[in-house]
Amino acid sequence: MKRDQIPMIQIDDVIVSMDCLTEKFCCDLEACKGECCIEGDAGAPVDLEEVANLEEVLPVVWNDLSASAQSVIDRQGVVYTDRDGDLVTSIVNGKDCVFTCYDSCSGCCYCAIEKAFREGRTTIHKPSSCHLYPIRVKRIGDLTALNYHRWDVCKAAVWKGEQLDLPVYRFLKEPLIRRFGETWYNELESAVEELKEQGYL
Repeated sequence: MKRDQIPMIQIDDVIVSMDCLTEKFCCDLEACKGECCIEGDAGAPVDLEEVANLEEVLPVVWNDLSASAQSVIDRQGVVYTDRDGDLVTSIVNGKDCVFTCYDSCSGCCYCAIEKAFREGRTTIHKPSSCHLYPIRVKRIGDLTALNYHRWDVCKAAVWKGEQLDLPVYRFLKEPLIRRFGETWYNELESAVEELKEQGYL
């Protein structure tokens, strides 16, 4: 069997596309300046549990947010329902996520929630959809599908990943464990090694 005949693998009820195993990726904030937080026509997808987390962390990050973002949150809350019917984080001027904050020195934009987490001011992570990017998660019946998403703003991340020979699934080890657990991730790594031994990767 050739590689193109193995479009995905399955670990428990999670289907992983082969692109997640073969494509290379590593965020390069100096190159992209955090453009993923401010590009696109909708906010980051969230589930109901994450909405509660966003509301809980809001007082912690409030002073890190722009006046425009604060105004949007005051008017419509931390999330809204987009045109596809999905719950997503609120955005400013049809663009920036309301949880975006800027570094005046570097010009980079960051997630205020992730910044607060790394500074020890909260135990709440940024939304899983952000943490897992460039993997997109989709429900298919009783299964969860993980697919690699290509986006022009991440060209520098692809180049850096290729230089480091860092596959997407390894770059995203922490968020994958956060979402699916360490046992699941270890099984994924074992499956990858088996595919390598069999010559499929």
